[in-house]
Amino acid sequence: MTTITLVRGDITRQSVDAVVNAANSSLLGGGGVDGAIHRRGGPAILADCRRLRASHHGKGLPTGQAVATTAGELDARWVIHTVGPVYQASGGDPSLLASCYRESLKIADELGARTVAFPAVSTGAYGWPMADAARIAVEAVRAADTAVEEVRFVLFDDSAYQAFAELIG
Repeated sequence: MTTITLVRGDITRQSVDAVVNAANSSLLGGGGVDGAIHRRGGPAILADCRRLRASHHGKGLPTGQAVATTAGELDARWVIHTVGPVYQASGGDPSLLASCYRESLKIADELGARTVAFPAVSTGAYGWPMADAARIAVEAVRAADTAVEEVRFVLFDDSAYQAFAELIG
């Protein structure tokens, strides 16, 4: 059974097997969590992302999908990149957001990861309302058939932490 824990803090400071990156489809870095992971993880992550773009994901990673790279300088073995939906563009399709969590856990299982740190995918610049995103994330993780032992939601501020805490109890 997967244990769900909450941490208020910086996802790039987590000591886990895999850190999940709320990436954009280009996989080449950006703002928010994506930018922070690329900055702290260093150039090895970007180099792996460029290799993925050159081989399997020439048009970018589709929304709701996930891929893994090295974690570079992070205190993790891997970064699992997932592309969340933009709330306005997707019409708030919860299945796309839930897919980010399911697909990331599937990749984690393929890698043998037992501890995985997730941000609140799509809640920053992508505009997903926090309470709804938290509900979708927690439901997707609870329903997942995974060997991951701990899913750690790492939340950047108090309001995000509260939204998840209300669901975890």
